Amino acid sequence: MKYDFNEIVPRRGTDCIKWDSCDDPDMLPLWVADMDFRAAPFIIEAMQRRLNHGVFGYVKVPESYYESVIRWFARRHGWQIQREHMLYTIGVVPAIAAILQSITHPGDKVIVQTPVYNCFYSCLRDAGNVLVENPLVYENNYYRIDFEDFERKIISEQPKAFLLCNPHNPAGRVWTSDELTRLGEICIRHNVFVISDEIHNELVMPGYHYTPFASISSEFAENSAVCISASKSFNIAGLQLANIICSRERVRVLIDKGININETCDVNPFGIVATKAAYSEEGEEWLRQLMEYVHSNYEFLCQYLADNLPQVSVTRLEGTYLAWLDCSALGIPSLELGHLLQQKIHVWFTPGHEYSTSENYFLRVNLACPNATLRLALRKFCTFLKENH
Repeated sequence: MKYDFNEIVPRRGTDCIKWDSCDDPDMLPLWVADMDFRAAPFIIEAMQRRLNHGVFGYVKVPESYYESVIRWFARRHGWQIQREHMLYTIGVVPAIAAILQSITHPGDKVIVQTPVYNCFYSCLRDAGNVLVENPLVYENNYYRIDFEDFERKIISEQPKAFLLCNPHNPAGRVWTSDELTRLGEICIRHNVFVISDEIHNELVMPGYHYTPFASISSEFAENSAVCISASKSFNIAGLQLANIICSRERVRVLIDKGININETCDVNPFGIVATKAAYSEEGEEWLRQLMEYVHSNYEFLCQYLADNLPQVSVTRLEGTYLAWLDCSALGIPSLELGHLLQQKIHVWFTPGHEYSTSENYFLRVNLACPNATLRLALRKFCTFLKENH
């Protein structure tokens, strides 16, 4: 393997949210969704060349940036993005917030498939929207969509928009083209606009295939705004750059205005340079090796728990690098269990209640770390529960 994902990169003391959000020097954090791997060498080299220039004033997003994004999605995903359909902003969450605040009014309903990324809830709350839940169906360590409930809720609640997570965090699903088509057809039938968070689009396990929602048909493109970024896949979230792809001009103008009203329209030069470097042919090979490593960590996690704590099961992971552990057999609500792990064994997994409107029994575990880090966390986790439960 060309890239070394086993390297332990010390992050504590670098003002890192993941490692420096806790005063406990022994805390082992596998919670927030960023990687403990260095950015790819070709990204660092591109940023170093820009750094050597020495002047970091306000930046104009160049045409070469748009071209790199367009080429990447055409080459890897068969999605032909039009330059005039692209907007940029400082991140996918600010993008979602700007879209909601631009196309809905306070009191408008928005349908969401739960459990889901916790910032969806805050974006809806800040826009004054009313949440309509289409709970995913959980069976045999796997999530599926309840399409009948989805359409029934749309008919009865009349939401203005559907906030989609594709691939889904934390369920780990990479929605198929057929599933997305069925959802999209329902939304068109009932005049519901689709906002699709596709930040995890490159983080797909072997054997699965990511489908951009807007790539399915021109009708879907016209009825959606898709949020994308290289930030999650290449571990450059701190460089703050994302795109919104929206074909419908009237809606795009509203979103652009919303981005400017919120003053999230000015990006930094390193985000541009890093994204252009990421979306190169070298980026494809780095991603392939990354996902091989993450998949091996996932397989290790599944086997380790099966051997040492079989009452905890693992949801099938098709995409993202976030394992979703079903701890219901332990009988300890996730918030309580999460706090217990932090206090007693200094291991930080994310309690599943953060992704749900009600308490649950899941933990989310970040697999994008050296295997030695994951191994240590799992050993402490399993030993503690075997001795105390």
